[in-house]
Amino acid sequence: MNDNSEQSTASRARVGRRDVLALGAGLVVGAGAVAGADRWGGGTKKAAAGSGGKGTDPGTEEKPPRIRRFVSTYLSTVAVETWTADGAEPAPGLLFTTPRTSVFHGLVLDNDGEPVWIEPEGQTITDLRVQTYRGKPVLTYWSGEVAVGTGIGAGHLLDESYQRVATVRGGQGSAADLHEFKLTERGTALLIGYPVVHRDLSEIGGPEDGYLYDCRVQEVDVATGEVLLDWRSLSHLDLAESHEELGDTGGIDAPYDPFHINSVEAHEDTLVLSARHTSALYSLDRRTGEIRWRMGGKNSDFEIAEDAEFASQHDARVHPDGTLTLFDNHGQSEDPAGAVSAGLVLDLDEKKRTVTLRRAFRNDDHYGYAMGSFELLEGGHRLVGWGTDPSLTEFDAEGTPVFGVDGIGAGTYRAYRAEWTGRPTSDPDVGVVDSGAGKIEVHASWNGATEVVRWRVLTGRRPGDLTPAATVRRTGFETATTVARAEHVAMQALAADGRVLGTSHTLAV
Repeated sequence: MNDNSEQSTASRARVGRRDVLALGAGLVVGAGAVAGADRWGGGTKKAAAGSGGKGTDPGTEEKPPRIRRFVSTYLSTVAVETWTADGAEPAPGLLFTTPRTSVFHGLVLDNDGEPVWIEPEGQTITDLRVQTYRGKPVLTYWSGEVAVGTGIGAGHLLDESYQRVATVRGGQGSAADLHEFKLTERGTALLIGYPVVHRDLSEIGGPEDGYLYDCRVQEVDVATGEVLLDWRSLSHLDLAESHEELGDTGGIDAPYDPFHINSVEAHEDTLVLSARHTSALYSLDRRTGEIRWRMGGKNSDFEIAEDAEFASQHDARVHPDGTLTLFDNHGQSEDPAGAVSAGLVLDLDEKKRTVTLRRAFRNDDHYGYAMGSFELLEGGHRLVGWGTDPSLTEFDAEGTPVFGVDGIGAGTYRAYRAEWTGRPTSDPDVGVVDSGAGKIEVHASWNGATEVVRWRVLTGRRPGDLTPAATVRRTGFETATTVARAEHVAMQALAADGRVLGTSHTLAV
């Protein structure tokens, strides 16, 4: 197990490239209070007593995550633990997560739990992953403001140098919500919106002067911003389909959330939606928006095998072989004491209107009260992000857990694995600590760079006259080595073939 614990630097002199005023921008604080998290996902369930807080409703008290800080950069992030089964080989690629602390932060990890990219601006981010746009890989995510389990923001595409390729926003009165930012082969993006509308809620015991979220699903052209489809849940779904109790919601300050749509998947000429609060999936005609079928919930068009039932689900995806995958938050147990979440692979027969279970992926008692994801990987592997249970697990083709990460803040909305090459345009960072006895400890990092294999230390009396003092193997996000004290220091990042990928600024010691 790799334990990346907090690194205290309070007793060490830090010399870095950033202005002191920038320090606050990247700091991660404790998870005691998350804006709007008292109804994350709209429910009120708690983790079972004695569960150690696994999968707890985000409104309950949580143990603040451990924080990892560095000498060479102001950036900081959560400290995680990783494990690998004996003899196992995880699928290739890096891990893409959004640990929840005070907000969601973007974090890319390697298999040792070492950061590769820490989102540098302190933005609130969800759905961080690698997608394809115009034939090239792009790093994508949603960012914006979060309140009561919904968000107002936009989707972003970055190239391999972390430069902005495009920003995608909702239109026609609907802002992009945090739950989905999915690119399609058509050069479009699928978004969800949660605009508040005024409505008489007396039919469900609410106020006549009521308010609720009208979940919107939009397909937007990435290049032009044109809204090609704008689907409104209240035009197609009945409030009676919802399992969500009205409670103290329904007012302008706490709108009722009857459907809570959390994923959209394009499949040929259809879109498949997941609605947490109806525990149902919906297939839409991509051109007209008309509902083709309902799966699960109160008005299911399918006969679902008992072991294939799901509830409060996330991340529903249809695949070319006709299977459907999703993250089942509650399954057949609405009682938190007995609930165990699962990644489900379902066989879907649209003609016979039947759903059967091909395989369920569970690991110990992992229970994600909310959020969560399930991804198919290379070689038959599967990756499950356990949502509010701050862990992820990778399974091999036989369904055996082979790799995992724990301590991902207070949970990550989704988790992905993908291959990614990062070539930042920024310079590497360098910091120095006085080791005494005529020695200095030099620290180097380069946020987002994936091709660095070694670091070369350059020292000298004058900034323009530096010579190599040592070359060391890269050992993680930040690499440290000790050399003889010098008046000026810089670091060069080296590729496997010895090429200089980048050189830090020169630091006066």
